[in-house]
Amino acid sequence: MTATTSPLRWGIIGPGAIARDFRRGVLDSELCTLEAIATRNVDKPGLAEQFPEARILSGYDAILADPNVDAVYIATPHTGHAEWAIKAAEAGKHALVEKPFALSAFEADAVIYAHKKAGTFVGEAFMYRLHPQTQKLWDLVNSGAIGEVRAIKSSFGFQMPGFMPEHRLFASSMAGGGILDVGGYPVSMSRFIAGAASGKPFLDPVKVSGQATLNAEGTDNWAAALLQFDNGIIAEVSCSVMINQENVLRILGTTGRIEVPNFWFADGDRTGGPGKIDIIRNDGTRETISVGQQRHLYSFEADAVAVAVAAGRQEFAAPGMTWADSLGNARTLDKWRADAGIEYSAEKPAGRPATLSGRPLAPRGNVIAQRSIPGITKKASAVALGFEDFKNFASGSILLDAFWERGGNVFDTAFIYGGGLTEKVFGEWHTSRGTRSEAVLIGKGAHSPLCYPDVISRQLDVSLDRLKTDYVDIYFMHRDNVDVPVGEFVDAMDAEVKKGRIRGIFGGSNWSRERMQQAIDYAKRTGKQAPGALSNNFALAEMINAIWAGCIAASDDPYKAWLTEHQIPNFSWSSQARGFFTDRAGRDKLDNQELVHTWYSEKNFGRRDRAIELANKLGKNPIHIALAYVLAQPFPSVPLIGPRTLHELDDSLNAFSFKLTPEQVAWLEG
Repeated sequence: MTATTSPLRWGIIGPGAIARDFRRGVLDSELCTLEAIATRNVDKPGLAEQFPEARILSGYDAILADPNVDAVYIATPHTGHAEWAIKAAEAGKHALVEKPFALSAFEADAVIYAHKKAGTFVGEAFMYRLHPQTQKLWDLVNSGAIGEVRAIKSSFGFQMPGFMPEHRLFASSMAGGGILDVGGYPVSMSRFIAGAASGKPFLDPVKVSGQATLNAEGTDNWAAALLQFDNGIIAEVSCSVMINQENVLRILGTTGRIEVPNFWFADGDRTGGPGKIDIIRNDGTRETISVGQQRHLYSFEADAVAVAVAAGRQEFAAPGMTWADSLGNARTLDKWRADAGIEYSAEKPAGRPATLSGRPLAPRGNVIAQRSIPGITKKASAVALGFEDFKNFASGSILLDAFWERGGNVFDTAFIYGGGLTEKVFGEWHTSRGTRSEAVLIGKGAHSPLCYPDVISRQLDVSLDRLKTDYVDIYFMHRDNVDVPVGEFVDAMDAEVKKGRIRGIFGGSNWSRERMQQAIDYAKRTGKQAPGALSNNFALAEMINAIWAGCIAASDDPYKAWLTEHQIPNFSWSSQARGFFTDRAGRDKLDNQELVHTWYSEKNFGRRDRAIELANKLGKNPIHIALAYVLAQPFPSVPLIGPRTLHELDDSLNAFSFKLTPEQVAWLEG
């Protein structure tokens, strides 16, 4: 390691057993000093004796405000990892987060994004990854020391004296169980070895199949999983908190095998180990390699943070856990948990009344512009949020909270989305956060093949129950059925208005201009509420072939003229043409069949070329131009956006930092 100009000054959040180990690692490091430790109980016996070099600070916030602390080691129970890592970023502190990085990949991504914005370092503390033994393993596997690797077997398990529901290793409220506590070790090592076999820092499995035996808290006492990689390697991993396991890593190759006992301790303990690696060849010969007794195991990760900070890097270098490595590990653990049926109470609405940073939801901000929508009494955000990719409250609330705090309040749901999970997530979110009165809720139903007037009421019964509300602000039929007289659909939606279950406007999604006009004319003749909204595709790139059966765009000149004449708001899905304005598309890029089939035409490529040119002039990205185009229409145009991460959300909102002139809109259209 290279020297830094001055030692990295560490603070520790949480004074538990792992914090004491890290303290000894810092003392044995070459580039670090221990400055302070934060605790919620300064009167706890033994603190001064356990951390004699450190100032004892009252409360975790105190260490984040301390000017003499450069970096914090987060040693709280699992449920506090993401919260305090995000708060560290906000305070400008570098952070080393004890594994697991967070409870899920969604949380881990939010932590990484917070530090990316802050310009600070953050890394996951798998201490074994920085020990010299780990790099030696990679070198042996990559050099073919046991031929072609075919399989990996790895375990980490121990036996607690009994089931203790309040203990952090069992309590659902503290994300207990073996998968998060120790399962990350065999998973991260298996991914590391699979990567070494392909000459890469790591590989993510293409298939994960997990099982677990659960206790009365719903957390895992013991668990196992199979990981399959695209290079043919299959890894068997297991973990436990109620069974003592062999705790040996075995790497099986065509000419022999490698065995490493207790790889996370380098075949020693936390103070260090010889880093022993046994190679057993098919002819029965055995070779033992050792990297030699090293300094304290935790000293390597502390120094690795110091080196990264001195070099201006925000993440570990391999074999340390890079951001992509930590995210891949978290996704694997997520799938293992999902297969085992584990959802912690800490992830449910009652266990998470605040945002991921531990604070109450803030009032709506002003990053997203507000607008009036004809027929809606509430002020609405200029974009609507779709969140079909999020299958539970814990993951969805991260994005919903962020959208709200940036000024967003229009939410897109549908009876069919996620088999009802999207509606369920929104219902749990708004009841947890108290946002329903200000939210503009879009509901949709009667998707084909069940596109009939009587279905509207029956599906709305189910949707409102899942949404935990008695009304939607905007309702769309999700498809049209031209075999049914349009008046029957108008009658059915008007009946829901009279019941008070649609308290705003209704209309059609993927409806033709002719059917919309017929529906409006029918309503006028019969004294019913007329359709007042549309939800068709509308984008700078015109949809040349329907992306899904029954889809209709409103991007052609006649439809735009009709929308402008009638001032009908269009809530545009796929408003950024599903990646056509990113580097995923190009005249010579034909691998993405969806893009090719739906958007590839010379007219659209001409618009894409001009979007790129204008983006370069304005210092934006072409996708920002594409979204700004939808916002700049002469009729009420509300794009639906579907970001999967906080970074994608904030990137989309760049479209609000400028406005296109009518001349620029015309030029983009060509």
